Amino acid sequence: MKLNDAPGLDRKDLLGLEELSEREIRLILDTAREFREVLDRPIKTVPAMRGFTIANLFYESSTRTRMSFELAQKRLTADSIGLAVTASSVKKGESLRDTARNIEAMRVDMIVMRHSQSGAPHRLAAQIDAHVVNAGDGCHEHPTQGLLDLYTLLENLGDLRGKRIVIIGDIAHSRVARSNIHGLRRMGAQVGVCGPPTLIPVGIEDLGVTVYPTIEEALAEADAINVLRIQLERIGVPLFPSTREYARLFGVTPARLEVAKREVLVLHPGPINRNVELDSRVADAPGAVILSQVTNGVAIRMAVTYLLAQKTMKAAHALA
Repeated sequence: MKLNDAPGLDRKDLLGLEELSEREIRLILDTAREFREVLDRPIKTVPAMRGFTIANLFYESSTRTRMSFELAQKRLTADSIGLAVTASSVKKGESLRDTARNIEAMRVDMIVMRHSQSGAPHRLAAQIDAHVVNAGDGCHEHPTQGLLDLYTLLENLGDLRGKRIVIIGDIAHSRVARSNIHGLRRMGAQVGVCGPPTLIPVGIEDLGVTVYPTIEEALAEADAINVLRIQLERIGVPLFPSTREYARLFGVTPARLEVAKREVLVLHPGPINRNVELDSRVADAPGAVILSQVTNGVAIRMAVTYLLAQKTMKAAHALA
């Protein structure tokens, strides 16, 4: 598939993987593959979105996700602006809706938003005409992270049908886990989760996943593991005795990986709490594809931006 042939996504917004079909996910991944090749060129930009304006509205601090979106937008030659929420009208009491409508009144075409409240991007998308991309909402979803994880798994494992992917760690507070579960299940993978019982949501089996009581049982059956960061900033009352105790019972170490039946691919959304959820020797080993995830994230965010904008861009060119 060539970029000019990409049909675009038949939706205004990207709010979560739960709502995407397998066809839509594959379209995004195939388009990302085209952009991934662009990132390896000496000149890493494509003049695909000149004149298209994107606002990055981050209500939560972020380094990797925000930089990845901004770089993706620059690679597409879109105009990109960032709103420093801590210094904005939000601190003066302006509502999310009024902030977004004022941004849209400046003729912004797309808003990328991260918010601490689950569902905030959905409420925003229902109120404005601009495209909305969810860059992470509360403990709900982080769709572009889920997509880049899928891309990285496919890159290394091939077809995911029948493959067993285990998500390890703080499932209860992880939007990454939810997007991964929805995306992996849609692509035919078998999904497992493992972590302290206090960090495993009640009824998660209803999403079609297997709950492993011990990390040894999880690793024994895994083709790949996605090790999550402990969400200390989201945990109010302590849900496990200490990080030392967590590492002792659920940390991924070289010794624990020896129980696996095959070589296990290791992913992590970052940033890593080294020697807590993931031993440094594992994080830096050849089987870890953590830095590939970062690179692939730029390509995925280029693909999402490009595909959502296709109808808008074509309509603008028709009027020109």
